[in-house]
Amino acid sequence: MDKTVLLNLLQSVADGKEAVNNAADSLSHLIMEDIDYAHIDHQRSTRKGFPEVIFGQNKTAGQISGIISKMSKQENIILATRVNPVKAADVIKTIPKAVYHKDARMIILKKKAISIKAKGNILVLSAGTSDIPVAKEAYLTAKAMGNQVEYIFDVGVAGIHRLFAHKDLIEKASVLIVVAGMEGALPSVVAGLVGCPVIAVPTSIGYGASFKGISALLGMLNSCSSNVAVVNIDNGFGAGYMAAVINRLTI
Repeated sequence: MDKTVLLNLLQSVADGKEAVNNAADSLSHLIMEDIDYAHIDHQRSTRKGFPEVIFGQNKTAGQISGIISKMSKQENIILATRVNPVKAADVIKTIPKAVYHKDARMIILKKKAISIKAKGNILVLSAGTSDIPVAKEAYLTAKAMGNQVEYIFDVGVAGIHRLFAHKDLIEKASVLIVVAGMEGALPSVVAGLVGCPVIAVPTSIGYGASFKGISALLGMLNSCSSNVAVVNIDNGFGAGYMAAVINRLTI
């Protein structure tokens, strides 16, 4: 449960605006709620600073909608990742206030504006235009977690001068997320320019010998730049989440 939601509930009871029995029902699911096809971890936002995120792949639209509906009683923001457009359309019919970001395959439900919780800036870079869906997943995740986030797309090593044109923006970032497919060289180049953490995201973009992202993954893992950490192939969400956790240290 979001701490603000909990405080508002208790204040409503104290002010006589909320019946004690109704508040007790809400608090009965404070930690975990079993809805048959999912055990919702309602305590995650108080424990980790952000609610449980729904992994939409292989879930039905009904399951995604059901989880969002239960979570929305206790949370101010909810994310669902890896949701295809067909399922997303069905979810939006059930939860019209939710927004689907097709390029990132994400559904976001915001009950109020997101406040900035960290002083630093997160910058997302993508090597190619084809890497944008993964980069957008990282961007939206970090934004949802209360960060100032900017992005620069299509600045890969095939035209390295494009990257250097944004040197000032790169140097002022507190955390960088660098998304690349093919040979995965961009994170090493970027990390050599800055002293902040660089989170490398290999994508499955590339020709046959890229092995659906394994070549980029191995290249990033073997980076000679010591400030590079690597997440899994196409894991923009994981990169955005980790960048947000690191950026909290700037508070």
